[in-house]
Amino acid sequence: MIPRPADDLADDLAPAVAAVRRRIADAARLAGRSPSDIVLIGITKTHPPELAQRAVDAGVTDLGENRVQELLAKRPLVEGARWHLVGPLQRNKVRDVVGRHVLVHSLDRGSLAEALSRRAEREGVVQRVLVQVNVGDDPAKSGCDVDETAELVAYARGLPNLAVEGLMTIPPMPPDGADANVVGRPHFATLREQRDQLRERFPEVVHLSMGMSADLEAAVAEGATMVRLGTALFGPRGRGPWRKDA
Repeated sequence: MIPRPADDLADDLAPAVAAVRRRIADAARLAGRSPSDIVLIGITKTHPPELAQRAVDAGVTDLGENRVQELLAKRPLVEGARWHLVGPLQRNKVRDVVGRHVLVHSLDRGSLAEALSRRAEREGVVQRVLVQVNVGDDPAKSGCDVDETAELVAYARGLPNLAVEGLMTIPPMPPDGADANVVGRPHFATLREQRDQLRERFPEVVHLSMGMSADLEAAVAEGATMVRLGTALFGPRGRGPWRKDA
């Protein structure tokens, strides 16, 4: 699929943002929640910074990227955004993230926690993180095992200059023709149960980053505080990462 030009996508952005806001609000009300308790993160993966800026101007001020290099390339070109790294983070990329006011959603192992902590201590900052949990035990997904979640959270929060603020998950892909909300909801419920148990010991572990374009209703019903939407806002992804020199 050939990606549409940024100007064409921007024409559809305002109604797309409004439609997504309505979906979040409707799901929140059905769950007895306030829509204001749910942060919408626009996933700008493969899309140009001009479109990311239009999103910020339209009120989607939280933006997420899967790749560190793409985040670094767009960040100085987009004003007023709060950035999230939602994809895997390698230890050799830690230096590119820490100190840049990026919330890392993908802490999944002790060695990465140590690398983040060392860099944050050196930079004199507190690095905010979410622990990624592979709730579906999906070999195609990153994340710690469900039964390792509490141990990893306890270990990470005990390290210097590291703040564990919640949990993140990506459920397995639903089978063809299946309702993503139906398939995803048990996995979102598992993450919420993990968070609720952790909060008894660590009250600062608040956030649940879960839910994407196809399954945000189930995620909100199960307590998501952050939903990560790309396609519903920006349309299909491009063929590869956005590069300034492309």
